Amino acid sequence: MLEPIWGSREFLKFIFVVDLLTSFCIFTAAISMYYFTREEIYLYKPISGFQGILSGLLVGIKQIIPDQELSFLKIKAKWLPTLVILVSVAVSFLVTETAAYLPILICGTYMGWIYLRYWQRKPETNLKGDPSDEFAFSTFFPEILRSLIDPIATIFERMLCGRRPEPPQVTKDYNFVDTSLPSPESLEASRRRERGARALEERLAAERLKAEQTKRELGNV
Repeated sequence: MLEPIWGSREFLKFIFVVDLLTSFCIFTAAISMYYFTREEIYLYKPISGFQGILSGLLVGIKQIIPDQELSFLKIKAKWLPTLVILVSVAVSFLVTETAAYLPILICGTYMGWIYLRYWQRKPETNLKGDPSDEFAFSTFFPEILRSLIDPIATIFERMLCGRRPEPPQVTKDYNFVDTSLPSPESLEASRRRERGARALEERLAAERLKAEQTKRELGNV
């Protein structure tokens, strides 16, 4: 779903950057835990996997079709990254071995968001990132918590990513009615959502057709 919209080159770039940053964070965390606890298990415990990439790709789904409802889950796509982390935390209490993958999932989700929020270049507008409020860090949390998370997220945003340059302001002639066009960011977001929704509908239609054909074949047998 993402590769046709982003393009093969951007898709591979996303995987490489997210995997590299996730691995760096896990490595740094393991070394730090060793220095704090002096437990050698943090040095020799194998922690690796593709879970960080998968969780980062779910953030891409959240960005492109946030309000698309997934029929098999009855939830909107924007909650997929949060749901995966919550389920993983719950499973880690039941199966302790899976707790080792939680840092990978969390880092992959955050690094995927960092890349899409600040670094991904849009060829249509030649802009970087997605500054829309619908893709803010607080949107990963329930709405009741967003008023508490937004001020903290703003502090870390300025510390780690710097201030985002303000888009150029269009001078308005107040002698006429304001007929300003939508911003390039909103147009690009609309195009992404339309392409993502269309790709999702085509995939679901293909799956239904395949299921019907399988059912007919079994009936003939």
